[in-house]
Amino acid sequence: MSRWRLDWPWPDGDAAGTGVLKSCPEDFRVTELLETGGPVLELDPEALPGQLSVPGEGEHLLIYLEKTGDNTPWVASELGKLAGCGNRGVGYCGLKDRHAVTRQWFSVQRPGLEGGDADFLQGVQQSHGQWRVLAVVRRGRKLRTGEHQANRFDVRLRELTGDPRLITARLENLHQRGCPNYFGLQRFGHEGGNLDRAIAMTGQARRKRRGSRGAPDREGLYFSAARSWLFNEVLAERVAQGNWDEMLEGEPAPEPTGPLWGDGGTRATGLQEGLERAVVARHPEVARVFANTRMAPDRRPLRLLPADLDWSFPEAGDGRWLDLSFSLAPGQYATTLLSSVIAIGPFN
Repeated sequence: MSRWRLDWPWPDGDAAGTGVLKSCPEDFRVTELLETGGPVLELDPEALPGQLSVPGEGEHLLIYLEKTGDNTPWVASELGKLAGCGNRGVGYCGLKDRHAVTRQWFSVQRPGLEGGDADFLQGVQQSHGQWRVLAVVRRGRKLRTGEHQANRFDVRLRELTGDPRLITARLENLHQRGCPNYFGLQRFGHEGGNLDRAIAMTGQARRKRRGSRGAPDREGLYFSAARSWLFNEVLAERVAQGNWDEMLEGEPAPEPTGPLWGDGGTRATGLQEGLERAVVARHPEVARVFANTRMAPDRRPLRLLPADLDWSFPEAGDGRWLDLSFSLAPGQYATTLLSSVIAIGPFN
């Protein structure tokens, strides 16, 4: 059993029902939404052309790729090998779920190779049977983390329990008010293992990573997990006090936010600073992680408000389902939204 709290409170109390998530990859679909700055060339992945003229200019070929069962850094690494540009020549906006059908953009550095784009795309799709090239465009710079505008989710929860009327009421409230913007459990590793690793590095200065993009920055991952956990703890205290979506005296942002802890702690002042420091003081072991990290304090919105939220309760031969579709800003978690309404399984 984990020594870390990994289950935080919701304003509406216990879940309105239970459901099983990701019974198969097709039950969790993610579509990345990115403004590319110009028209793109849409492609039929079942019949990629032998020749094509990619719109746009620049040394980076942007590929809109559908993938199933592969995590983002591994795909980036494979694209770097295929292009001969290595991990450093490949960019992407954010990590997407592995156990899902995801569509996201990758940039691949191919200077002066426009004439070979068609052959390269053929090779990309043929190299992995679960990849489908959907669109391309060229531009002059690499994709950066958080550059996309949103992620669109289409989710199916199976083996649904609970009163549909109560679930609907919760979803309607979610549509109007939003829910606490907790970091998802995947941030913390199995049973909070990333937090244990962050504490094990206490006292070490945060090194500026010079490694490749495709290889995860494990040190940064652990420090990020620690500050994410402290954020969740502060947000949980705000939920308990009933002011999680209200402005407090000393709020440094134009909306209710919580701390992403760093050197110096928090940017809040006054009443809000006192609250945040009091919560973090309960966890001195985690607070000490940031003594020498050189990570500047930052802020994160306390409220997750989905766009274009829709849902239905289709009947099926193997029980009732709940289908949902919604869009979230970068850095927000679909599992957080779902857990604010339904307790997520599998349950075994």
